[in-house]
Amino acid sequence: MAPEDPKPDADDLEARRRDDRSDGMTDGPLVAQGVDDEPVEGNRRLFDGTTWLIIAGMSGFYALFHLAALNGWSISSWTGVSIPFLPVFPMETWNFRIVHIAGALILGFTLYSARAFPDEDGGGRHPLDLVSWVFLLPALYACWTALGFAGEIASGVMWNGIDEAIRTAEIWHYGVPLLVATAGGILLGWARPRMRGTIAPVDVVLSVCGIAVAIYLITIYSTLMRNSTGTPFAPIGISLAAVAGTALIMELTRRVAGLALIIIAGVFLIYVFVGDMLPGFLNAPDIAWERFFSQVYTDAGILGPTVAVSSTYIILFIIFAAFLQASKVGDYFVNFAFAAAGRARGGPAKVAIFASGLMGMINGTSAGNVVATGSLTIPLMKKVGYRSTTSGAVEAAASTGGQIMPPIMGAGAFIMAEITGIPYTDIAIAAIIPSILYFVSIYFMVDFEAAKLGMRGMREDELPKFRDMIRRVFLFLPILILIVALFMGYSVIRAGTLATAAAAVVSWLTPYRMGPKSISRAFELAGTMSIQIIAVCACAGIIVGVISLTGVGARFSSVLLNIAEANQLLALFFAMCIAILLGMGMPTTAAYAVAASVVAPGLVQLGIPILTAHFFVFYFAVVSAITPPVALASYAAAGISGANPMATSMASFKIGISAFIVPFMFFYNSAILMDGTWFEVIRAGLTATFGVFLLSSGVQGWWVGGRANPVIRGALIVVALFMIEGGLISDAIGIGGALVLFLLGRMTATRTAES
Repeated sequence: MAPEDPKPDADDLEARRRDDRSDGMTDGPLVAQGVDDEPVEGNRRLFDGTTWLIIAGMSGFYALFHLAALNGWSISSWTGVSIPFLPVFPMETWNFRIVHIAGALILGFTLYSARAFPDEDGGGRHPLDLVSWVFLLPALYACWTALGFAGEIASGVMWNGIDEAIRTAEIWHYGVPLLVATAGGILLGWARPRMRGTIAPVDVVLSVCGIAVAIYLITIYSTLMRNSTGTPFAPIGISLAAVAGTALIMELTRRVAGLALIIIAGVFLIYVFVGDMLPGFLNAPDIAWERFFSQVYTDAGILGPTVAVSSTYIILFIIFAAFLQASKVGDYFVNFAFAAAGRARGGPAKVAIFASGLMGMINGTSAGNVVATGSLTIPLMKKVGYRSTTSGAVEAAASTGGQIMPPIMGAGAFIMAEITGIPYTDIAIAAIIPSILYFVSIYFMVDFEAAKLGMRGMREDELPKFRDMIRRVFLFLPILILIVALFMGYSVIRAGTLATAAAAVVSWLTPYRMGPKSISRAFELAGTMSIQIIAVCACAGIIVGVISLTGVGARFSSVLLNIAEANQLLALFFAMCIAILLGMGMPTTAAYAVAASVVAPGLVQLGIPILTAHFFVFYFAVVSAITPPVALASYAAAGISGANPMATSMASFKIGISAFIVPFMFFYNSAILMDGTWFEVIRAGLTATFGVFLLSSGVQGWWVGGRANPVIRGALIVVALFMIEGGLISDAIGIGGALVLFLLGRMTATRTAES
């Protein structure tokens, strides 16, 4: 080790403490530790004792239920013995999705408070608790009534929306008690003083309301023709249950994902009832509330593509991610990245790129990647010379790319497969070159920044031993099994299940062997991790339902077509802006789901292939996480780096600027999405990479080993833009222009050296 400073600063002391620790996974210094630890939100409850055991059991059972349902497992299928009250798999699709949402509501209201907790927990009982228990009575009554309806239907009663007696019973004995309990529970949740270690009675009320909604909808959808929704034959109870269910979903989304998505969903809901008064393409038919809500909780809305994906692929890969976390594979990924790239100039920044890409295979959320890897890489970037703003910006930009990194690609890829009907494996293959271009562009920007600042890499004694990392390369086996299984033709569900099992098996070769306790912990972690994405998908389903039921998506597409008549590039720019605006403050899943309903159909009508159109929208929905003024990933990174959030978002936008060109590249040249011959694909990948290099060089102002003057910088950007189209002539112009600029740069550097 280098000689110690006589007065080491705080960063040096922390580095030494980190070097002194060892987890048994590396022979050298431990760089990554706790990457797999689960972050705790400000409004997240923390339980202990018996309460923790109960909640952990609920969470684990919820995840295990999905794994069993998706694979068709049941005790009856294994033993041949039918056991009453146990679920029979495979479940009917709509019932499965209803239970999926209801379970998330119960877990979500139990684990997340309506408000953030203070530093000091007040504790104790409160008079509002008594009021909350009062609201529990109508919620329980609604459950009892729904069960009664199920009994009557089973006995042969013809249930419909025309019979006045049935309508009256549904309104006064089910709907009114349910809505009173739901509204009262939501309002009391906002007013209730915060206690972190206990379950608030008001959240018990909301959980029971979620159960009441599920019981009624399962009863009705299991026994009635579903095409009655939206007609006078639809029972009024469907609409009442949907109103309560929509309110519960929006309240849970507010708790776990913030206000941005709620505000947008609220605007869309208001539009349903004022659209007939709006002019132009925003004008919508007058829709009665009963008709709208009788349809919004069907596959035309909440139970549609977004929840279809969250209840299958997303929950499955969350379980996979939880198993990888429980076996500490995330720590290994980050240590591997340090061993591979830590010695390069500006090493920690390049580690952030590699580590975030690897972690993106586990965690498909931008902010989640920032929290997981940024707490380690950002302080190290600052230590080697990066400013706080730049350190946070690099991590935000790198973490954002995790959502376009195959094979998992976050939730958006699964939703794309559901909406377009394109096999997921085709989407994953198409994402290879765009994801490489994204990370290559970030790498070039980081490398040029390090060169300008004269940075060094990390010392060898500060890094894990690369040979030690290679000896444990088998920890990549679960990812490899997932990829191989997908390309062998296994279903996504079967491939994900095999990869999950592999994660448990490879852990037996490490100090973190997964036994029954660790596996139980993984299922519990999966149930908890799934709450946010399920709530977001369900809330996005509300917006998708409004778009489809009002027809505003089709009218928006016609506007896009009119713009395209003047200029197709202008239409693409307009589509880009809409995707980014939708993504500001919204998770990528919701942003893409809405943009896919509003923007993508118009692009397809322009003659753009469906995969290209949806990838174009998806890509910009992803990079919205680093686009000012609302950039969630940048804000999360700023919280770690201590920099100004807006300055960090501007810096991350600059670092990721080359990535904003990539979607236009695959619009002009579909070979970047693997659509073409091998020669076309390879040429497109190489020329696009060179174009990204030139653009990064121009933006950073670093060329031929030195700083570039403004003229050369501008010329580099122009030459890079010639590489976008992917044609032979444009590529030749771009390469020729780059050669001329290279010679000019060499001449300038020679004169500078001689002077």
